[in-house]
Amino acid sequence: MQVSSLNEVKIYSLSAGRSLPEWLSDRKKRALQKKDVDIRRRIELIQDFDMPAVSNKLKVSKDGQYVMATGTYKPRIRCFDTYQLSMKFERCLDAEVVTFDILSDDYSKIVFLQCDRYVEFHSQHGRYYRTRIPKFGRDFSYHYPSCDLYFVGASSEIYRLNLEQGRYLNSLQTDASENHVCDINSAHGLFATGTIEGKVECWDPRTRNRVGVLDCALSSVTADKEVDGLPSISALRFDGALNMAIGTSTGQVLLYDLRSSNPLLVKDHQYNLPIKSIQFHNSLDLIISSDSRIIKLWNKDTGKIFTSIEPEHDINDVCLYPNSGMLFTANEAPKMNIYYIPVLGPAPKWCSFLDNLTEELEENPETTVYDDYKFVTRKDLENLGLAHLIGSPLLRGYMHGFFMDIRLYHKVKMMVNPFAYEEYRREKIRQKIEETRAQRVQLKKLPKVNKELALKLIEEGEEESPNAKKKKQKKMPSILSDDRFKVMFENPDFQVDEKSEEFRLLNPLVSRISEKRKKKLKLLEQEKILREEEEEEPEGKPSDAESSETSDDEKVWVEEVRKQRRLLRQEEKVKRQERFKEDQQTVLEPRFFEIKAGEEFRSFKDTAKRQKLMKKTLGDRLQLEERVGALSVHDTTVGSKQVTFKLKKTEQQQKQQEAEKHHHQERRKLRRSAGHLKSKRGRGRPFY
Repeated sequence: MQVSSLNEVKIYSLSAGRSLPEWLSDRKKRALQKKDVDIRRRIELIQDFDMPAVSNKLKVSKDGQYVMATGTYKPRIRCFDTYQLSMKFERCLDAEVVTFDILSDDYSKIVFLQCDRYVEFHSQHGRYYRTRIPKFGRDFSYHYPSCDLYFVGASSEIYRLNLEQGRYLNSLQTDASENHVCDINSAHGLFATGTIEGKVECWDPRTRNRVGVLDCALSSVTADKEVDGLPSISALRFDGALNMAIGTSTGQVLLYDLRSSNPLLVKDHQYNLPIKSIQFHNSLDLIISSDSRIIKLWNKDTGKIFTSIEPEHDINDVCLYPNSGMLFTANEAPKMNIYYIPVLGPAPKWCSFLDNLTEELEENPETTVYDDYKFVTRKDLENLGLAHLIGSPLLRGYMHGFFMDIRLYHKVKMMVNPFAYEEYRREKIRQKIEETRAQRVQLKKLPKVNKELALKLIEEGEEESPNAKKKKQKKMPSILSDDRFKVMFENPDFQVDEKSEEFRLLNPLVSRISEKRKKKLKLLEQEKILREEEEEEPEGKPSDAESSETSDDEKVWVEEVRKQRRLLRQEEKVKRQERFKEDQQTVLEPRFFEIKAGEEFRSFKDTAKRQKLMKKTLGDRLQLEERVGALSVHDTTVGSKQVTFKLKKTEQQQKQQEAEKHHHQERRKLRRSAGHLKSKRGRGRPFY
């Protein structure tokens, strides 16, 4: 059993769950029920309440004991006994049933209108009689006082078949080319038929004359509705002596009073699908209208939606069990749905156990799929220290966050903040106490949070109220009385920080604005006194005075802002001195770092130099490298520049290069000293 809720109205689907195929034996069905939990838990209110393929129409007998349904394939009718909660009998027919009606209190007299123009009459034992109408029929109604059957269909005529005489009577001629639906008012016997042109023709069966024509096509088209063609009448139902509901092929339901040609209410289903059926629920003043996609329950006085049901498969017919909250639906599927809505009424007496069952379900609500999980974002995971669990089975990705087990969440939260529950408990107790205090006699007092702001708003409201009355302006709602800003004066997290830099710089402006307002109010009062004393003198005051006043206000405001800036600078200076003293008092201890294998240790000075070098611009860095020799810039013949970079050498390569250079220098010195000695010896030899 599935439970859904719309507009706080509980809807219980009693036919939800898997259904067992008919060809299974009882032994296999029992074995499946033992193995499968879903089959064991399902509620089968009426046994085998389904059709082989599709169900078309549903009716309940007047005594409420029998529920009859037609469907395919093969075309058949099934009668279900509600007292036995099982199928009473099944009969196969020669053609598919368009519609049918139960003429007696039980199943002993039934009339079927079939798609091959035949009309069949069935009694308890089976088919009693079969006759044919001239044109294909679409609907019929039974007039009890005269025992006449009125058939409408693909013709302009309404065929009358008298069951007492057993013969056809003179047909009624309408102005329509085709008629779709018809109904007879049980209070005064008025017969109404809906045409393909979107009109409703009303006839008096006593005189066989037309008493009125109602054009519903134009009334169903609203300003914001786009219609491709002329809407035809697809559903028709009387309620009492004066009310009539009409459904159109474009998805509108029109509620009429027979004394007026204009509709009382137009309800649009917004699906552009033909209305299949209309039912009235008089105890709650509701109308139950349905198209092939949705069943809507709405108030017939206001048109406000009460609730709606959207089955999985397309709807063919809806049947409301009398004086109860149970609905049957015929669908484009084998299973016929059963819905129970406790708000509409009690359960029928043959299934009174549903009331106890629904009460128990309301006391012990079922947990939904996500009740055992907590939704957290990446920021929440970082605050809890669980960011390393991303990608693990403990977190299930969903939209912009993750689902995690609620037990794990509470456990980690208790470890991170062990006093969170105590704080939450104190806050809840405080809120409860405040709620009880609110019920007492209220005194005019300031709130605990943002007292100065509340006082300022109260003063401004008191100042503006007499001025607004004089000008006959609408009084704007105060922030203090607005529920949207209620938390700002209750939650301490919204406390205005008057020591912050932003507030101190803006505060002179705010104070000057309030002073301006007070001055303006005083000037207005003075002007009023002057008008009363001297009516001939010009009103107001000169522009020079106003300009001087505004300039004085600006000067004072600038001075106050400068004063606040000086105070802020002094406070920052004091804070810096305190930090410097703390730094001097702290004793630095040596810290040891472990160097990874394969890396060379470089002094901290190199990192400092590198950081200074990175702060310089690209041009400065290129000039520095050009001086060192790592970069050379040359002008080419074309006019562009050619840049050559040299790779920087490591410390070992630099040391090796310096050693080689030193070695070459020593060798040069030795060569020079040896050459000098040779030259000296050559000078001292005799010449031969």
